[in-house]
Amino acid sequence: MLDKRFIRENPDAVKEAVRVKGVDLDVDELLALDETTRKLQHELDQGQARKKTLSKAFAQADDARRQELRAESNELEEQLKQLREALEDNKTRVNDLLLITPNIPWDGSPVGADESANVTIKTWGQKPEFDFPPLDHVDLAEQRGWAEFARARTVAGARAYALTGDLLLLERALHSYALDLLNNKGFTPISVPALVKEAPLVGSGMFPKGREETYELPADKAFLAGTAEVALVGLHSGEILDKKHLPIRYAGISPCFRREIGSASRDVRGLLRVHQFEKVEQFVLCEADEAESARWHAELLECAEQILQALGLHYEVVECATGDMGLGKFRMNDINTWFPSLDMLRETHSCSTLHDWQARRANLRYRDADGKVRFVHTLNNTAVATPHLLAALIENYQTKDRQVRVPEVLRPYLGGREVL
Repeated sequence: MLDKRFIRENPDAVKEAVRVKGVDLDVDELLALDETTRKLQHELDQGQARKKTLSKAFAQADDARRQELRAESNELEEQLKQLREALEDNKTRVNDLLLITPNIPWDGSPVGADESANVTIKTWGQKPEFDFPPLDHVDLAEQRGWAEFARARTVAGARAYALTGDLLLLERALHSYALDLLNNKGFTPISVPALVKEAPLVGSGMFPKGREETYELPADKAFLAGTAEVALVGLHSGEILDKKHLPIRYAGISPCFRREIGSASRDVRGLLRVHQFEKVEQFVLCEADEAESARWHAELLECAEQILQALGLHYEVVECATGDMGLGKFRMNDINTWFPSLDMLRETHSCSTLHDWQARRANLRYRDADGKVRFVHTLNNTAVATPHLLAALIENYQTKDRQVRVPEVLRPYLGGREVL
């Protein structure tokens, strides 16, 4: 969330962020509630000070005066009770609005309502050329006996799948390669819970807006996270880190779960837009410095590009528009990878800088060189998300006889095999 003082001092900037990100928020209402809250707090403080004065006077007063003081004290206590209730109500309302107040986007972000306003800033590689009619990943996987779609749906319903044989081994190879690459770059590999409490979902910014997209387990007061980012944000919540330990870099691996309510009319065939998937997520906590954040944004983006280049997949990097980047993002770059069956590029990675927007929600802090406690900056990006990227891989590397060539970087994880 944004600092309340920042909002008071920069209302026009916040209103512009609300406009360009398409957020349903009345900033003037937020400011008015905040002003009322501060006035109520002042009245409460004065009333509590008056009550202390009455208590001291009571100890020194005679019986007649004590009766007067007792009556005044009782009346004051009722006033304080009403003030506390009003103050708590206003604080709750202010907090609810703060939770949907967007971060101020980067000046270089295209202004637009949705992904149609995204701007391509880089392309790499070439589309594969086939001298035969290529199959999509579903037909290819079913012909090779590499996936169970219909049977999986009898177990779990729509958008379920089960990988078998070489396709599962190829998926494991992708994740192992990504973890090894990040480990060699100084990231700490970590497996995190997919079952999380509500607090880290609020802290990461997934709630309140994304609640309907999240699977809930009411009996356990828990939820299934849609990304390892949720647990990684919550991992250091409430701590005060030492500056010398920053940056903290994680390569988080976890199963991920998303309801995908809003994608019913979009591409949902086979391994696209499934409810359960596996992902290795890059995540960084660094000092509260814009230049430092920018440096790590470039690093996370480069890691994802390095993976796709090593896999030999054609992709583009886009600068995401304000209306496509979500509440908490300062800057966001998507990477779209080529899917032959769709004859288009589709998102496989999303790199985000959030500055201290998440940290304020999740209470992620550090002590700087001067001893001042500050909120960290957070960043994240996909490393590998399967089976989405897996689908792109087998479509791009299929052969005429329905085999799949294995990219060289994955061969060590598959016993040296060159073809599946």
